[in-house]
Amino acid sequence: MRNVLISGAGVAGGALARFLARQGFAVTVVDRAPAPRTGGQAIDVRGVALDVVDELGLGEPMRALRTRMRGMSVVDGTGHELFRSEDFTYSSGRLDSADFEVLRDDVVALLQDAPGVEYVFGDSITALTEEAHGVRVEFERGGFRTFDLVVGADGLHSVVRRLAFGPEEEFTRHLGQYLAIFPTANFLGLEDWQTWFRHEHTGGVVYPVRDNTELRVTLGFGSDPLPRLTVPEQKALIIERLSGVGWEVPKLLEAMAAADVFYFDAMAQIHLDRWSAGRVVLVGDAGYCASALSGQGTSLALVGAYVLAQELGRAGHEDAFAAYETRMRPFVALNQALATENPEGPASEESVERAKNAISLA
Repeated sequence: MRNVLISGAGVAGGALARFLARQGFAVTVVDRAPAPRTGGQAIDVRGVALDVVDELGLGEPMRALRTRMRGMSVVDGTGHELFRSEDFTYSSGRLDSADFEVLRDDVVALLQDAPGVEYVFGDSITALTEEAHGVRVEFERGGFRTFDLVVGADGLHSVVRRLAFGPEEEFTRHLGQYLAIFPTANFLGLEDWQTWFRHEHTGGVVYPVRDNTELRVTLGFGSDPLPRLTVPEQKALIIERLSGVGWEVPKLLEAMAAADVFYFDAMAQIHLDRWSAGRVVLVGDAGYCASALSGQGTSLALVGAYVLAQELGRAGHEDAFAAYETRMRPFVALNQALATENPEGPASEESVERAKNAISLA
């Protein structure tokens, strides 16, 4: 039995843990959050990733939790409606498509309900030392353990990537935008309806979830790379950048200021010329973040986890890591391109269809 440590309890880490445990690996997942994370946006599961959730045995429960929007509208900074449709959503394509949208925290909760996987919250990796037959891992809360393999599934700001490959700035391509995401009560009274707003270099989307009792709000603005900010500084900056925008934005900013669950980060991509170093390997955003602008981050995480687990079940880690990269590289390249094809809006339908199915799971 091979002993594997996964850093990151999100979509990529949770999916990989389930697949590896099913194959008889001893799997530990460590995450710096003190408990499973809540909040986050609705995420898309598309194309070949639909087959992956079925392979996980989660297709039926995940589809049962899908968001069910009737349609969407776009308003300007004064609240004037620019566009309305019941045929399409900006993020998910056709409303009658097999692709579906589901809340990130619902997906993560399903993935973490996995027999045979040890989850450790409130801790993080501080050092990796490769030895003859494993990797010695030191932890923030003290002590060390040795694992046969270490996987970085810890996102855009991956600790594993920094320790094994080098500083984050060497691999990051900033896409000129920042997003904030938070939940709040449905004080707008939206019923299964998305509303997007746009004003100069700012914008966002609001949509109801949890049987229309809650809103998930995304606010964004264009910017060059910013220094690291505290959460109060992040909120203050968003208020500054969106000051003067009309519609319901002032109320949304008030709700954001009071939000306990809050996410803020740059829209950026990660590009490396290799995803493995010795017994350490990267999966999902840690290795090939495409950014939320691609609409394919979740699918990349799910497919990457599936392919990596499949190859580790077939061969030793050196051959498995090589095969994983060979299979995933073209898929990653097409999906990362979705975020940069059209900076002012979504990629073309043709590009999306090509990208989301550009890999075989065999």
